This record gives sequence, structure tokens and C-alpha cells, in this order.
Amino acid sequence: QLGKKIETVLMVYDCEGLGLKHLWKPAVDTYGEFLSMFEENYPESLKRLFIVKAPKIFPVAYNLIKHFLSEDTRKKVVVLGSNWKEVLQKYINPEQIPVEYGGTLTDPDGDPKCPSKINQGGDVPQHYYVRDRLAQEYEHTVVVNRRSSHQVECEILFPGCVLRWQFRSEGADVGFGVYLKTKIGERQRAGEMTEVHPNQRYNSHMVPEDGSLACPTPGICAGSHGRVGGCSVAPGCFDNTYSYLHAKKVSYSVEVLLPDATSAQQIQKLGDRLSEVTLNHS
Repeated sequence: QLGKKIETVLMVYDCEGLGLKHLWKPAVDTYGEFLSMFEENYPESLKRLFIVKAPKIFPVAYNLIKHFLSEDTRKKVVVLGSNWKEVLQKYINPEQIPVEYGGTLTDPDGDPKCPSKINQGGDVPQHYYVRDRLAQEYEHTVVVNRRSSHQVECEILFPGCVLRWQFRSEGADVGFGVYLKTKIGERQRAGEMTEVHPNQRYNSHMVPEDGSLACPTPGICAGSHGRVGGCSVAPGCFDNTYSYLHAKKVSYSVEVLLPDATSAQQIQKLGDRLSEVTLNHS
């Protein structure tokens, strides 16, 4: 059509719906492997990558995967603001852009999203689930005695961080919750802290549990098995105080995910006036 070979691609990432569930560690690791293979085998095939509808959690998600990208590739990643439809038309023929994204292209039946050409996002069909077949590795293992609890503290350094946890128990359920620590430097009971993630019992002996929590303010976060600890973002707690007879063996990983500083500052600064933000940084 253009009379020459086209050896590079322009990609558009629609991040609408991006949330905490997408920060699930096994999924992030798998996506990282995909990016690594792309970088190793097709290093110069990307012309530009546009990010549209970026939510507030995008800086955290980007910070998790940017180390898989070369410096040259990072320079090609551009976050578009509220005028993203107009910007796309500067780089792509409107006839090749679905109506949903500001162009004129529709499916033969008139569908503006063009599902026949573009795979739409959504929930993964259950027949693809492999959770029960995955062998998850955890960083720590602890035995929570009967009528007891175990606290794990995490320091939240910046607003916008995400606290992420994964755990499983052996033989029986275990309680878990996250609390805001009100006194730094001393142990507090759950009742002395502010609950930010409800403490409840999980059948993690049957299905491993994972979750995450956005932390809008810095502070000390404590997690615990048995009963929860607290954090000034939030302490997590594994609670076994309800068990009169049995101790619980719990394997877990708890980590704090940091936002990408540059993109977070740019997104916060520009807000609805966002035009284009190039994520050109290390």
C-alpha cells in the first residue's frame, strides 16, 4: 500500500480496567518473560507504544515490568492524556482505527469496537484455569500457635505503593487482615490499630490466597499469620486466635511494590490535561 516494506509496528495499549488483580505475581512474571523474549528476538521491531486510559495504578504496574525493557524501548513508550483519540489520528490512518478509538473503522455488522479484528479484554474463561496445578514458592514459612498470631511489618516509603501478599496454610484455614499502625516502634494488637483490609478466615489450605492493597500514604505496614499486625500503610495479619487446639503452618510472601516515580509525577501533574508523557527514564 505504501510502496515500501514496513518492518516496525505501532502498538496501542488500552489500560482501562487495569487494577490490583493484574499485579498477581505469577502473571507479572509470565508477562516479563514475554517482554524479555520480545526484546531478545525483535529488538528494533517496535516503532512506538501508546498507553491510553492509564489509571492511577499504572505507575506501579509499569515499574514492575520496565526492567525487562531496554533503554531504547522505554523511550518509545508514551502515555497519552485525555486527547488520546486526536493523537492516535496523527500517527494512524483514521480508516484503520476503530470508531471506539476515534477512527472510522467498524466491523461488517457495524460494531464500533471491531471484535473481529481486536481481541477484547475481560475475565479469563475458567477452562483455562491452572491454579490447582501451579506449584507456588513462598519466601517464608511460620507456625502460628493456637490462640496466637504472627505479625509481618512492611515499611511503605511513598504514597501510591501497593502491598501485595500470597499465602497458603496446611491442614486448616487461617485468618488474615491488614491494619494501619498508629504507633511506630512498638507492637500493637489488632484492636489498637485501624483496620484497612478486613480480617477474615481463608480456606488457604484448599486454594492458595493472594491479594493486594493500594497504599495512599507512607508508614509502617505489618502483616501477620494468626492475628494481624499493623502498618501506616497497613500491617497484615494471619490470625489463629480462634483455634483452641491446633497450630497452623503458613507459607507466605509479602512485598511492597513501588510506583514508577517519573510516570507517577507526570500523571499527577498533568491529570486531565495530560497530552503525551514519554517514559524515558531508567
